[in-house]
Amino acid sequence: MTATVRLTVGQAVIRFLVNQYTDSDGQEQRLIAGAFGIFGHGNVAGIGQALLQNELDPVPDGGEMPYIMPRNEQGMVNAAAAFAKATERRQTWMCTSSIGPGALNMVTGAAVATTNRLPVLLFPSDQFATRNPDPVLQQVEDPTSPLTAATDCFRPVSRFFDRIERPEQLVPSLMAAMRVLTDPVDTGAVTVALPQDVQAEAHDFPEEFFARRVWRIRRPAPEAVAIERAATIIRRAKRPLVVSGGGTVYSRASQELRDFATATGIPVADTQAGKGAINFDHECAVGGVGSTGTSAANKLAEAADVVIGVGTRYSDFTTASHTQFKNPDVTFVNINVAAFDAAKHAAEMVVADARDALTALTSALEGHRVDNDYSAEVTRLREEWAGITDECYHLGHGPLPAQTEVFGALNELMGDDDVVINAAGSMPGDLQCLWQARTPAQYHVEYAFSTMGYEIPAAMGVKLARPDSEVVAIVGDGTYQMLPMELATIVQEGLKVILVLLQNHGFASIGGLSESLGSQRFGTRYRKAGKGHTVDAELLPVDIAANAESWGITVLRVTTIAEFKEAYAEAVAMDRAVMIHIETDLMGPNPPSSSWWEVPVSEVSRIESTQQARDWYESMKATQRHYLR
Repeated sequence: MTATVRLTVGQAVIRFLVNQYTDSDGQEQRLIAGAFGIFGHGNVAGIGQALLQNELDPVPDGGEMPYIMPRNEQGMVNAAAAFAKATERRQTWMCTSSIGPGALNMVTGAAVATTNRLPVLLFPSDQFATRNPDPVLQQVEDPTSPLTAATDCFRPVSRFFDRIERPEQLVPSLMAAMRVLTDPVDTGAVTVALPQDVQAEAHDFPEEFFARRVWRIRRPAPEAVAIERAATIIRRAKRPLVVSGGGTVYSRASQELRDFATATGIPVADTQAGKGAINFDHECAVGGVGSTGTSAANKLAEAADVVIGVGTRYSDFTTASHTQFKNPDVTFVNINVAAFDAAKHAAEMVVADARDALTALTSALEGHRVDNDYSAEVTRLREEWAGITDECYHLGHGPLPAQTEVFGALNELMGDDDVVINAAGSMPGDLQCLWQARTPAQYHVEYAFSTMGYEIPAAMGVKLARPDSEVVAIVGDGTYQMLPMELATIVQEGLKVILVLLQNHGFASIGGLSESLGSQRFGTRYRKAGKGHTVDAELLPVDIAANAESWGITVLRVTTIAEFKEAYAEAVAMDRAVMIHIETDLMGPNPPSSSWWEVPVSEVSRIESTQQARDWYESMKATQRHYLR
């Protein structure tokens, strides 16, 4: 007879998760490192009680489930996603919320995780499974079906979704959830909705369910024929180019990528998620490619006859909305663990782990190297862009500094194992262009969902993953106003992070985009109302520095780059969270653009600037095409 243990569903969830581990190349570690939770009537007596019981006596569960009390449900999922990214998807945190608004606040965070292919585990609470109290407080009613619940909103942004309406359903559901969290192809947000009555319901669970279980992070090996076909295409190429994405980083294939580039001389461009996989000063590193890329990478991309994608999903920024690769004969070779991504652009597919595939491809290309003339061109373009970067970093712009000067100071001051964080606005574009990453850990920019409000909770998540690193989140005044409340959690947990607040009194990115599209920065400046939205009216008397201080953050106010450098040294020496507040110029200047991104412009308009923008839009769109060779 199978031995059982009587637990509530909430208690069973915690006991199960405490005993789940990952194995990556022989290194075992806890899969769920801890729990974020905001409690309400949906989960306070379910998972909340289970976490309390575990904190008081973790031994029967098999170990401790550390708990942190965040302030916002979206923020805690952002933190969990950032933690997963910082651990290269080997670990994550669970997140639990009450029903209704608490649950739905997590939906954006779920989308962040899924679009970035990052594992997070969500337990939103739900209405009563018994339907005795019906409708319960915060229940969203559907008159056509009592089966519909607010948590159904998680379905399109989750890689796995279930709703547990009977305790025994928990066993197969959590097993399936762990498979998805540890699968390099299918990972993303995993959502297990828990009706509030079911959370507190007891059941005799089999003891084997709670045994220590190790989930191996698999590395699919490349097929020999796929490597042979890819090598044949690359040997014929005169102007090959690698585009390295996040899959290179998550596969821990940085050294293999560098070895491949060194052996073949093929230049390597990177995406936001792939930056740092090849060190910026490698002779073949040409920087970011696409809409926010370097002129070096983009000039090479325009003429490339073979593009070798490694672990990239080819977002519209990477391909410049399908205008970046202009060679009419360009073909693609894609190395990706996911066939879905490997097949993009009619590519020769190598469906495999990036590290193993690069090793095999380097061996298959032994003795092959690009022409000396092509190598000389790569060197010349690298040097040209290095000069532009140096100019952007040391503009001497005034009276307010440009944000690129702040980035330059940080790039020079931060160590190889320190982490810079950003996500939204004009800053990710400037960072992809300019940041000289020496390691993949150093660069942490969320640009798949580009979520305003990501940076502050992400700093918390990254610091939990990398306690010995200086974690620096660059935050604009716009994104700060979206989601500042995890500052209180950072202070509560005693986490040492450095926040760099760029105050420019508006939405710099959308303002610049609006202007380029003929919409004259409408609705993008923080000015007093009453005079229209394109007039430079009086600034709002909003003091973000004082607001941050009210959360318990030490704030250093600076006005110049020299003062900024001094403040950074002071912040590094502190043992608590610090914000460096600096005013920057809303109008830039930004790095020179060398590419395009499609945002439609009004086809007809009474505004002359919009008419001109439409003409420009149509001229750019004329070069757009599918890559089908």
